[in-house]
Amino acid sequence: MNHCSPGSKNSHTSILLSKAIDGFLTFKIAEGLSKRTIDSYEHILRHWLDQIGDRKVAQIKTSDLISFLAWMRTDYKPRRWNGNTEPLSAKSLRNVYVSLRAFFSWLEREFGLENPAKTIPPPKYPQHVIQTFSKEDIEKLIKSCLYSREAQPNNRRSFVMRRPTANRDQALIMFLLDTGLRASELCSLLVGDVDLKTGQVSVRHGVSGGAKGGKGRVTYLGKASKKALWRYLANREDGDDPETPLFLNNASRAFNRNSLRIMIRRLGERAGIPHVHPHKFRHTFAITYLRSGGDVFTLQLLLGHSSLDMVRHYAQVAQSDVATAHRKASPVDNWRL
Repeated sequence: MNHCSPGSKNSHTSILLSKAIDGFLTFKIAEGLSKRTIDSYEHILRHWLDQIGDRKVAQIKTSDLISFLAWMRTDYKPRRWNGNTEPLSAKSLRNVYVSLRAFFSWLEREFGLENPAKTIPPPKYPQHVIQTFSKEDIEKLIKSCLYSREAQPNNRRSFVMRRPTANRDQALIMFLLDTGLRASELCSLLVGDVDLKTGQVSVRHGVSGGAKGGKGRVTYLGKASKKALWRYLANREDGDDPETPLFLNNASRAFNRNSLRIMIRRLGERAGIPHVHPHKFRHTFAITYLRSGGDVFTLQLLLGHSSLDMVRHYAQVAQSDVATAHRKASPVDNWRL
């Protein structure tokens, strides 16, 4: 939507940066972006406002943005909750750039103002190494859900007990692995979003669905995951209420991203597996899907990515895995022909 009419461009040159930021955030909220994304935009733009001062947006030049990005790279000292003041990572610097670019693209569309960010190339950052679970890792995680650690009381034989959350934890692990859902998406699911007969899982549109960018989609569960989820829900009094959260924490409330992360990490500690977090299941789903012959376009739909960039990265990892496997299994080399 462009509110400009011929000859009206100059009427918006006096808008102050603070007012423009408020308008930008309002528009992004109306678009249905997640609270996390909105908070990130606001944090970065307010920080920039403090640094540059509340001037007219039409007066901001490309050199101003370059100077700010350079300052963020070299002189900015972040204040983190753990006291760490190390410089921003390359990924964080790119997020700053993306926020500024989005802000000025919005100003350009709404008011016809020249976009000073258009000619600035994005900061480069190395693509992070994708970590996945092995089949053995998953088997250990599932086993760790079942029983408590061995107790060794005085004057009694050691024993183990079945954990009260065993069904939930097993179902949750298999659900994450089978669907590739983001943590926020899983936490937002309701019982009614899953069809146990067909295995269809509906991630709802909008903020309530937890999807990145508010874009809903459909993904699926396999037979074993459907059985595990049925066992979990069958033992819940509200397991057939379509409006109740699909997975409940120990306080009988819906998980949030933080409580889910903590629960998954503790299962990893019980299983003796390092670096266990919800997103690692998503990576494992994607790589396993491609190794099994799946195509990148369907994977993009299942994962809910707006572009093929990340999916192509998964494909490169999967392809390198195939090359490594062939080098190890080459009959000509192994038989020394």
